[in-house]
Amino acid sequence: MKSPVRRCRDVEHGRGQSSSNGTGHGTDLLQSEQRIPISKDVITAYSAPGMWFIKDACGIVGAIITWLLVFYAEFVVLFVMLLPARNLTYSIVNGLLFNSLAFLALASHVRAMCTDPGAVPKGNATKEYIESLQLKPGQVVYKCPKCCSIKPDRAHHCSVCKRCVRKMDHHCPWVNNCVGENNQKYFVLFTMYIALISLHTLIMVVFHFLYCFEDDWSKCSSFSPPATVILLILLCFEGLLFLIFTSVMFGTQVHSICTDETGIERLKGEVGKWEKVPCREAMQTAFGGRLSLSWCSPFSGLSCKKTPQEHILIPQGEIIQQDIIEIPLA
Repeated sequence: MKSPVRRCRDVEHGRGQSSSNGTGHGTDLLQSEQRIPISKDVITAYSAPGMWFIKDACGIVGAIITWLLVFYAEFVVLFVMLLPARNLTYSIVNGLLFNSLAFLALASHVRAMCTDPGAVPKGNATKEYIESLQLKPGQVVYKCPKCCSIKPDRAHHCSVCKRCVRKMDHHCPWVNNCVGENNQKYFVLFTMYIALISLHTLIMVVFHFLYCFEDDWSKCSSFSPPATVILLILLCFEGLLFLIFTSVMFGTQVHSICTDETGIERLKGEVGKWEKVPCREAMQTAFGGRLSLSWCSPFSGLSCKKTPQEHILIPQGEIIQQDIIEIPLA
């Protein structure tokens, strides 16, 4: 359903490029013209098949570091604190809890990294494709000069992914991907589970220190006392740092979903240029349905069955040079 909304500013293009393609008066007229509300179904129908993965060296290193930090915490928790503990019940309960949270955190990380965040297909800014949309005269569409794609509402170009992404919040090097409308749930779960295992780790470190102070240090760990202290201090520093960082990121993402405003939209001052949805509806859209345990699962939506996907062919043609395209085409 078409609704008149104002043009959102392009992240990398800005207002300057618009004015370079016409006079200032023409730019003012575009403020009140109608953008083409390309539906999500049309956008995803042209998405590239297969697993999504960004080949960025910085992002790959960041993702590897994330996994190594979790594995370091796993090593210290198991071999320094839990296995040498005398209370078997304490070791089993905390071991199961920590490993479950760590597994969910890493699974959420993989889903956030390998899920298409909502990328707009490249190179569809052709005369043939725009004519196939059957737009009404007077409508205006916008082409991204970077990836030569028709930009739907609230889409921004990412210079790392080299694609326009629908409802892009930011590009996160820790997950080597953009956070957009298709993978924001997994990024929220990743920050939540990392915050939980960080809090759990800090609590266990405190109890372990108290236990070792009351008992002989040589008996509370299989490592030497100096090595034990160093490993625990490093783990405590890691847990405190990531507890603060991921808690802030979790709260920011939930706030963005509830207010229907992405981080990049707030940064560019684009808020209030679209009809916002209520918090409950926005949360259901982001997490896939009504409140249930599936909200906390990074595996929701996965299926072993291969469902045939219907791919609509994009009419081929030459890319239109103008960044602001008015209907009817010249």
